[in-house]
Amino acid sequence: MGQKVNPKSFRIGTVFTWDSRWFADDKRYKHLLYEDILLRRELKKRLTNSGLARIEIERSINRLDITIHVTRPGVVIGRGGTGLEELKKFINQLLNSRHRGQTLKVDLKVEPVKEPNLNATVIANNIADQLVKRLHHKRVVNQAVERVMSSGAKGVRIVLSGRIAGAEISRREKYQKGSVPLSTIREEIDYAEVPSLTKSGYIGVKVWIAKGEKI
Repeated sequence: MGQKVNPKSFRIGTVFTWDSRWFADDKRYKHLLYEDILLRRELKKRLTNSGLARIEIERSINRLDITIHVTRPGVVIGRGGTGLEELKKFINQLLNSRHRGQTLKVDLKVEPVKEPNLNATVIANNIADQLVKRLHHKRVVNQAVERVMSSGAKGVRIVLSGRIAGAEISRREKYQKGSVPLSTIREEIDYAEVPSLTKSGYIGVKVWIAKGEKI
């Protein structure tokens, strides 16, 4: 059986909820969707050193609530909250250029990730960063697998694909420990895919983390 569905979108409504929560008519929908994509892209660039895991966006009339989940909240907040104020000012400038003549109140929250070793995005980013630094891929992946399992995961699967270790021919390598039941909808499975832009080429990093049944 081919498992080609994103494990998180497959479980929306039962285990997970949407990262963007709002309603719009046909005319406004495409503009708000693009705005969400733009916000996530720009915030990801600015918060590379903070261990960004997830961005939640919730909209109501003339109000935008953004919740940023990071492993190092102190880096985002800054000394005396200066970093948070600068980030809020940046978001306002980004949005005001699109909402001309309309005042949009932005509420920004920073939430720490309780267990970084059980977050697929954090693990995938760590692996991608270490591959860029030309560390040995097997050692990097095996260390990540051990960290995830020691944090209480039921199972973990990591897949690398591309010119691994600078090889002439691209290949795919799969590492797994424990059980990762992708067809079980009530199973809480965190998933992330991150590109590692190495000197020899693009290496794709995919991470599945099974945390057990939630329902």
